[in-house]
Amino acid sequence: MARFTSFDGTELAYREVGEGAPLIVLAGGPGRASEYLGTLGGLDASRRLVVLDNRGTGESDEPADPFTYRRDMLVRDVEMLRRHLGLDVVDVLGHSAGAGIAMGYAADFPERVGKLVLLTPALRSVGLSPEQSDWDTFLAARTGEPWFEAATTALDRNAAGDDSVENRVAASPLLYARWDETTRAHADAELGQWKYEVAAGYNAEGAFVPGVLRRALAEFGHPVLVYACSEDPISPVRRCVELAGLFSDVTLHVHEGVGHYPWVEEPDAVSSRLAAFLG
Repeated sequence: MARFTSFDGTELAYREVGEGAPLIVLAGGPGRASEYLGTLGGLDASRRLVVLDNRGTGESDEPADPFTYRRDMLVRDVEMLRRHLGLDVVDVLGHSAGAGIAMGYAADFPERVGKLVLLTPALRSVGLSPEQSDWDTFLAARTGEPWFEAATTALDRNAAGDDSVENRVAASPLLYARWDETTRAHADAELGQWKYEVAAGYNAEGAFVPGVLRRALAEFGHPVLVYACSEDPISPVRRCVELAGLFSDVTLHVHEGVGHYPWVEEPDAVSSRLAAFLG
């Protein structure tokens, strides 16, 4: 992996794969190494993916000050990567919590963003997190699944304070529309990819000021793709519709029959749709 020095001296790593115009890709989790993104279903066939390991994850170094794990601070790493690459304007894709970073980057550096992709975005940064009624509806539709009891028990443990990666993985069948060999392997890989301290830092006090971000995004005039999935409890479609309403130039795409990691379940459909938007 290639490396660069960010604003506070922390050495960060990124991998490049594919040909064509560069696309900065931001991982979620928060706190998960970017390896889980793969090539986003083969998007590297049409774009050069520049996939960043957020600080403290994957091959990137841990910062001296854990304050810099905060979501709004991670925006600065994206800007330093852009400068390192020598690009005046760059397209940016953020998945899940990475979409929170991407939205922050679009708000703080709008003149540096060409197109913006929010792929099954986490929504806390704009005050649109799923409500209990969203979870109730989602869970009610899955009560007959053989994994349901174990996964919901893991959710309960999480609510009681169990933030272990093992517990996250135990709940992960809820994040896929199909629980098979492929999705299980993708979920199990998180055991070696996720760090609690990075996730905690991302969500630290002061990281989210939804009103400020919403106002900034309303002024962001570049093309945006909000990519929602019908079986995703993290980014409910109705909330993604509200997110799309914040932007002036937006395309909302709803991918039916897949969950929070759609490129794992239907890679060709995801890569073709992303490539069509990015051009």
